[in-house]
Amino acid sequence: MTRTKPTIAVLGAGAWGTALAVLLSRNGLGVRVWGHDPAHVERLRRKRLNPALPGIRLPESIEFSADLSVVAGGVRAFLVAVPSHAFRVSLEGLKVSLAPDGIVAWASKGFEPGSGKLLATVMDEVLGRRPRAIVSGPTFAIEVARGLPAALTVASEDPVVARTVCEWLRNDRLRVYTSEDVTGVQLGGAIKNVIAIAAGISDGLGFGANARAALITRGLAELARLGVAMGGRKETFWGLAGAGDLILTCTDDTSRNRRVGLGLGRGKKLADVLTEIGQEAEGVATARELYRLAHKLNVDMPITEQVYRVLYEDVPSVTAVETLFKREPRAE
Repeated sequence: MTRTKPTIAVLGAGAWGTALAVLLSRNGLGVRVWGHDPAHVERLRRKRLNPALPGIRLPESIEFSADLSVVAGGVRAFLVAVPSHAFRVSLEGLKVSLAPDGIVAWASKGFEPGSGKLLATVMDEVLGRRPRAIVSGPTFAIEVARGLPAALTVASEDPVVARTVCEWLRNDRLRVYTSEDVTGVQLGGAIKNVIAIAAGISDGLGFGANARAALITRGLAELARLGVAMGGRKETFWGLAGAGDLILTCTDDTSRNRRVGLGLGRGKKLADVLTEIGQEAEGVATARELYRLAHKLNVDMPITEQVYRVLYEDVPSVTAVETLFKREPRAE
């Protein structure tokens, strides 16, 4: 007997949400996409193009709506891909339509701005404990939309849920691994954005490949220190959701966070850089929450501290990077 493939409701009509919708559609699943901006959603529906994904024709089978109750109606499988600042309000909107057995996965990265809470905590507060999973790893939206080879991690405390979400996503071009370390996978996806800003600053200053490699390596050490302190597994940070995502985001100009750093390193103002990019750069808000968390937990995160000072205390980029390299020698 052939099992009917589920319909997936994707929350978020930006580059990442749209790319995931294209992937799911190519995998033969029914796909509905919700976006908060009716005008943007209507353009997606009519033109089948998202300017954030140039050259990608959105399959006619994908349904678009700015009415969350329409998108969620009768659906038991959800994939949330909104920015971290919109995560709570999106889940609150979903709550009224969510079946008790509905699986909610999320591909959003970062902390909740203001509270510094992990997104899993936000989900528990809004929806209660339920089948859930996080999707993370080294993936740029445009490459996923083009069907280029990639690999992801799906983490859930429930192995059955992890495998279920894995089946939504995997195909002959996308390899998906599973994990039970929800905390570690979340932290890997959040912290790497801050380190990418640092790598971008260094490159924008013209400091070269050696400095970039040092920042990535020591950034990974920061990621692991905080991750373990918050209950993540050390081995998670050497995998796709840790080192893999970190390397990708720090080394390719497709990364919005790296581009933030490049602009700052070249002497531009943060507001101007963000306007040029025209999309969310999660690392900017994450740097503030990460700086606070590091102090609260007494975890040494010097790269994060300098990125925070550049973003929020107007410390010159060159001063921040030079401060890192002038630190006292210590055992690695």
